[in-house]
Amino acid sequence: MRKPFVAGNWKMHGSKASILTLVSDLNSKIAEIGDVDVAICPPAIYIDYVNRALAGNRIAVGAQNMAEEANQGAFTGEQSVAMLKDMDCNYVILGHSERRALYGETDSQIATKVDVALKAGVTPILCVGETLEERESGVMESVIATQLDAVLDVVGIESFDKVVIAYEPVWAIGTGKTASPQQAQEVHAFIRGKLSSLNADVASKVVIQYGGSVKPDNAVELFGQPDIDGGLIGGASLNANDFIAICKAAG
Repeated sequence: MRKPFVAGNWKMHGSKASILTLVSDLNSKIAEIGDVDVAICPPAIYIDYVNRALAGNRIAVGAQNMAEEANQGAFTGEQSVAMLKDMDCNYVILGHSERRALYGETDSQIATKVDVALKAGVTPILCVGETLEERESGVMESVIATQLDAVLDVVGIESFDKVVIAYEPVWAIGTGKTASPQQAQEVHAFIRGKLSSLNADVASKVVIQYGGSVKPDNAVELFGQPDIDGGLIGGASLNANDFIAICKAAG
């Protein structure tokens, strides 16, 4: 049985004051959650602040991105995986559609980052997903397969037992639109099936999250699908009550 996993992606939101309030609320409510892995991914500048505010409770901390380079060096504005580990980061989001679309990150770069994270013992949350145009033109599966193949070619299928996959239809991120549970399940099953064709045992263990306007009122049905193992949560992760409700739905 795969253990459900819910991660909050705060994106470029937060201040010391708002984070202290949010984390305090999460600390007071986290005991309500069942057997679910939980992580929050704040902006890099607040990672240590969040970790200290969590005070060692069961919520893990992740980063939203990292450098391709494994070691420190002359890479202004970047943070290495070693730095993330030094700040007690357990996870790192890689290949988010905003990184691909706004900052031009390529499948090849993302694959390198996944490899670097794995070698350092940090769990990558690998984001894949299609645009509305790609879905409507019938190339959705091809797009997602290409995104996965880039990583598979670098790290191999056996390494995917240490990778979390987040399926995020680009057209549903921050738009208020959500893939129906059936639409989401169809893609999750495609992803697991693709991995299963290479190694069925690994595929059966891979946690595949759904991300894209997940809210308390749609989380139960989404997470009830057989191949959906939790969620990568955007806006709702900035509200403690909503985030806790979503975590409960995953359990």
